[in-house]
Amino acid sequence: MGKLTVRALRAVLVVVLTGTVFVQAGMVWVLISGNDPEDGSLPLTSFRVITILGMVSAQVAGVCVWRLVTMVRRGTVFSHAAFRYVDAVIGAIVAVALLWFAVTGINAPGQREDPGVTVIMGGIGLAILGVALIVLVLRMLLAQAVARDVEATQMQAELDDVI
Repeated sequence: MGKLTVRALRAVLVVVLTGTVFVQAGMVWVLISGNDPEDGSLPLTSFRVITILGMVSAQVAGVCVWRLVTMVRRGTVFSHAAFRYVDAVIGAIVAVALLWFAVTGINAPGQREDPGVTVIMGGIGLAILGVALIVLVLRMLLAQAVARDVEATQMQAELDDVI
């Protein structure tokens, strides 16, 4: 991974993480202070809480991607240490999907006249779960690469012994 690519990715991650922290702080302040410009109805409060939790999931994924990029730059990504970060990213994506399904459920009663919106929202939730499955497949590829790297290291050690 080139230096420019790493810098660009880190810049994007910093902007996203900073932005989500500011939005979270504002939303938490509105929830705690009661200075809600809306009527404070329960669904709107639920949507705000779900949004805050969704941003936490995005932040977890962002930090894990940052760590993985650091491992790539150091050449240590093909190790067992990378799995915890990949697993955390998968968990964050699944959490976002579950939160999206919660939003769909809260929104569904208001869509009785147009249930297609609820169906589309459910489809989006399934697509989010599909992203988690893609990352899971990439995790399996990482596991194969780590196994091959261990095998190659062992073969090199045996070859060094022979020579």
